[in-house]
Amino acid sequence: MASASKVTGTRRSVAVGFLLPALVLLGALVVYPIGYSVHRSFFDSSGDSFAGLDNYVELFTDDTILTAVKNNAIWVVLAPTVATALGLIFAVLTERVRWGTAFKLIVFMPMAISMLAAGIIFRLVYEQDPDRGVANAVWVGVHDTFAESSVFPRARPLPVHPLEAAGGGAYVTESPVRTGEIARLPLIGVAPAQMPKDARPALEPTAQDGRITGTAWLDFTRGGGGKPNVVDAKELGLKGLRVEAVKDGKVVASTTVAADGTFSLPAAADGSLLRLPASNFREQYNGVEWLGPSLVTPAVIGSYVWMWAGFAMVLIAAGLASVPRELLEAARVDGANEWQVFRRITVPLLAPVLAVVLVTLMINVLKVFDLVFIIAPGSAQDDANVLALQLYRSSFGTDADLGIGSAIAVLLLLLVIPVMAFNIRRMRREARR
Repeated sequence: MASASKVTGTRRSVAVGFLLPALVLLGALVVYPIGYSVHRSFFDSSGDSFAGLDNYVELFTDDTILTAVKNNAIWVVLAPTVATALGLIFAVLTERVRWGTAFKLIVFMPMAISMLAAGIIFRLVYEQDPDRGVANAVWVGVHDTFAESSVFPRARPLPVHPLEAAGGGAYVTESPVRTGEIARLPLIGVAPAQMPKDARPALEPTAQDGRITGTAWLDFTRGGGGKPNVVDAKELGLKGLRVEAVKDGKVVASTTVAADGTFSLPAAADGSLLRLPASNFREQYNGVEWLGPSLVTPAVIGSYVWMWAGFAMVLIAAGLASVPRELLEAARVDGANEWQVFRRITVPLLAPVLAVVLVTLMINVLKVFDLVFIIAPGSAQDDANVLALQLYRSSFGTDADLGIGSAIAVLLLLLVIPVMAFNIRRMRREARR
C-alpha cells in the first residue's frame, strides 16, 4: 500500500511539473490581465482615485458607447446568422455541382486574407465614385439600365444666350418661335469628356416652311475663339438633348437633338416656347453612399460575411459528409421533395455543426475591430463604432481613460461568458451521447 501511494504521489508530482509552465503562462497572460482589468475598472482615468461604479454607469449613459453596444448587438445577431446560412447553402449546393471542390476553394480563399487586407479591399469596393468602387459601379449600371440618366449635367446658358431659367432646373426660350424660323439653343458647362462620343460638329439647319428647325450645340470652342450664339466650326452638337414645345403650359411637341445638333418640330409648335426640361441637366446617379452613417454597419458586416462564409461552409460540409445517405434516400422514396428533405432531415441532422459554427462566429464578432477601423471613414466611424473599437479608442491616445477602457473590457468578458457556457454545455452533452 505504501509503495502504491508513493507511486501515485510521484505521478501527481510529475503531472504538476508538466502542467506548471502552462499554468504560469495561463496565469500571466489570462488570469492576471482579467483580474487587473476588473480592478482598474473601479478607478478613475489617472488610477489614483476610487470611482466605484461610475465607469460602468458611463457605459450606459455615454452616447458614443451606447452606439457601440447597439452595433455590437446588430453584429452578434446578423453576421453569424448570415454567414452560417450562406455556409449551409454553399455546402449543400456544392454537393450537387460538378466543380464543387473548386467552388469551395474560391469561397474559402478569403479566409487566407488578413482582416487588415480585407478592410483595405472593401474600403475600395465601397468607394462612392462608380469609376473606382465596384459596388457602386454595379449599382449604377443596374440603375441606368432601368432609369433614364441625365444627358448633360451642369449644362447652362450664358446671360447673352436666348434662353432663361424656367424654374426647377429647366430653361426656355425668351420669346416664342415660329414656323419657317431657325431656333438656336446654345449651352455651355459641358466638359469635353462628358460629350457623347458620337457627337459631330454642329450644323446650321435650313429653314423649312411649316416646321420649326433649330440647332442645340455646345457654344464653346476649345483653345479659345468663337462667338456666342454663333455655330462655330469646332463646336459640337448636343446629341440626345430633349427639346419640348410648350404652349399655354402644355407640351404640344417634343424631339431629341441629333448628333450634329439639329432638330425639327412640326407646325403644332408654332408660337410656342422651346423648353429644355430639367431631366437634361440633373446630376448623374452616383450610386449608394455605402459608407454613410445609415449603411456603414451593414456594409462592414457584408465584408465580414465575405470572409467567414467560407469557414462556415467548410465545417458544415464536413458535417454533411457524415449524414447517413440512406435517410435522405428513404425520405425521397417516401415522396418528400428536395426542400422537405433539406428542412426536415438535413438541417436537423446538422444542428450540432450549425451550433458550433454559430457560437464560434458569435464569439468572433464580439471582438471585431480591424474591419470597422479600416473600412469606416473618419466621418462615419462613430456610427459604425463597436465595443472592441471603443475599447481601443478609450484606452489609447491623448484623451485615454483607462478606467472606461477597463470597464469596456470587463463588459466584453461578461458578454462572452454566456456564449462560452452554452458552448461548454453543448460539448458535454454531445460527449455523453
